[in-house]
Amino acid sequence: MEDTCEVLGSEGLIKKHEFVRIIVQCLYSLGYAKSASFLELESGVSYKSEEFRLLESHVINGNWDDCISFLNSLRDLLGETRDSAVFLVLRQCLMEYLKHGEDNLALDVLRKRVSALHVDRYKIHGLANSMLSLKDVGVDGDVVHDSRKDLLKDLEKLLPPPIAVPERRLEHLVETTITAWVDSCLYHSSLGPVSLYEDHCCGRDQIPTTTTQILTGHRNEVWFVQFSNNGEHLASSSNDCTAIIWKVLEDGKLTLKHTLCGHHHAVSFVVWSPDDTKLLTCGNTEVLKLWDVETGTCMQTFGNQGFVVSSCAWFPNSKQLVCGSSDPEKGICMWDCEGNEIKAWRGMRMPKVVDIAVTPDGEYLISIFLDKEIRILHLGTNVERVISEEHPITSLSVSSDSKFFIVNLNSQEIHMWDVAGQWDKPLTYTGHKQRKYVIRSCFGGLNGKFIASGSENSQVYIWNTQNSKPIEVLSGHSLTVNCVSWNPKRPQMLASASDDHTVRIWGPQLMGEKKRCNLK
Repeated sequence: MEDTCEVLGSEGLIKKHEFVRIIVQCLYSLGYAKSASFLELESGVSYKSEEFRLLESHVINGNWDDCISFLNSLRDLLGETRDSAVFLVLRQCLMEYLKHGEDNLALDVLRKRVSALHVDRYKIHGLANSMLSLKDVGVDGDVVHDSRKDLLKDLEKLLPPPIAVPERRLEHLVETTITAWVDSCLYHSSLGPVSLYEDHCCGRDQIPTTTTQILTGHRNEVWFVQFSNNGEHLASSSNDCTAIIWKVLEDGKLTLKHTLCGHHHAVSFVVWSPDDTKLLTCGNTEVLKLWDVETGTCMQTFGNQGFVVSSCAWFPNSKQLVCGSSDPEKGICMWDCEGNEIKAWRGMRMPKVVDIAVTPDGEYLISIFLDKEIRILHLGTNVERVISEEHPITSLSVSSDSKFFIVNLNSQEIHMWDVAGQWDKPLTYTGHKQRKYVIRSCFGGLNGKFIASGSENSQVYIWNTQNSKPIEVLSGHSLTVNCVSWNPKRPQMLASASDDHTVRIWGPQLMGEKKRCNLK
């Protein structure tokens, strides 16, 4: 027998017997039964413990009382799972009685033994109901044998180590290590498997750090930019009274699709519908317009001249939208796409709305009220939570998984809060410049692991959410960067909008590639 005290590894923390045992289990699970058997023979380490082999013998031979006696002997080790394991054994016993036509014995097991167990009542009721369908089923030796094998697999999942090894233990250990690598990697932003041959550490080429294209379709300051949810389009809005829809091509380049004209003042922001078929544009102190993305035609106009909308958001069904106004008499309004008002919150006591968002799952309405207050309303229960910041808030952005949101403060900080309200204080990100203007930030990269923000010093800042200091500062714009947007389907594509009249597209730095493309 292998010495179970022998250890492996430079730190002496790995028990050799356990290490070999989980390798054997892995070989069996991968279908390499011969290799697993040879390893058991050569090492003297068996995948199955002596206790489990004994239980296996009882199950295969249908010795149900012996099975239960064995499980009862492990009562202290099993704890609450003991009754669950006994239930599985009694269920198999009951079903075999039924298949042999011994209905009275089956009923006796259900009434006297199964009902006495501390298990979910629904399981017991389900077993009772299944007795009717099994009553007339004939005996088939192969079926009985296979069902006993399945019982062993179920019991193996319940029994604790060292009696049984947790399912796919080696895969779990390796995956835990890889996950820790990825979580600690500042730049990781790619899909797919990770090599086991060396400790994982990405370089900065995994995130957008280089200008790949400059979009010059606007004739004045560009205030807002946002990628569509499917990542196939980009919308930008400008002080030149227009918004532009850009098409993202297969090669990652962007080309102008539609220029949306019709506003008489600067277009302060745009919002994509969740299904990406519609786009909202908001003129500064004027109407809100709804556009068809495919044709570029205006479908609906909300409000009139002097209508002050500070922000707007869609509900997940792409049929309803909500708008916040910096005019307290306008408050917050909910409309359908035909312009019908569904609901409104108004009144002189209503504070001015700075920004507004609906979480992608449709559960929460998050509002920023002038100028330091965050209100989080659960739309199902109407329960509201209020967060008060110490400095004025200029913008709001919600993560794609609906769990977090970030706000930009004119104190040159970005705060990240959890939507559910479990945090007592926010995570804070610093380094960018913001004192006078509205600067917008966003989540991005793989699984929203990064935050990007514009800045008044003409640069773009990128943070890993686990670090308060930026990991990258991108230079290229010549004036204030007002807004950034990360492509949700291309983790290595970022867009930034600036007062220098341009939108810059950023991508990873490629070896030897120094070309930059201007699109007019």
